[in-house]
Amino acid sequence: MMAGPEGRNNLAQRLQRWVGRPDESESRRDDTMSHSYSSNRVHVIFSTKGRTQSIPDDFQPKLWAYMAGIAHNQDFETMIIGGVRDHIHALLVLPPTMPLSKAVQFLKGSSSKWINETEGSFAWQEGYGAFSVSASQTAAVVHYIQNQHAHHERQSFEEEFEEFLKKHGITYDPNYMLG
Repeated sequence: MMAGPEGRNNLAQRLQRWVGRPDESESRRDDTMSHSYSSNRVHVIFSTKGRTQSIPDDFQPKLWAYMAGIAHNQDFETMIIGGVRDHIHALLVLPPTMPLSKAVQFLKGSSSKWINETEGSFAWQEGYGAFSVSASQTAAVVHYIQNQHAHHERQSFEEEFEEFLKKHGITYDPNYMLG
């Protein structure tokens, strides 16, 4: 960087477009963004503790609805939630202010508390998988989650989860993949 007045002036001129010019009017609507915009869709997968078959088929719709309510109350969206007896899939839409880990914590913590109070002893696994979803792939992910029962007639949760990790280029140790 130049130390003389010429260098300072050049820097000052370059910064003016970001901080405004002294002769501008009060309104800067044309060159500022007043809102944050994001498209943050995430396919989240997590299992029951020990992958126990502890989500009965007849209870699943109630649990999915309850989890959607949790998301709504915490100001994020679930496009779809589905799964089978030992794990769930959720397609979340997160606002710019909501960290993924916080959203998952809300879903897992509140739902396990509710299940324990209404159905008996229950726990989710500690971790989760999270995979970004583009707008163009949203319909395919929704379809995939809707068809979990048919899908798991052919493939185990372990095989499915490993496939997701490989597809998304996530490095993992097979000995510790599922805890």
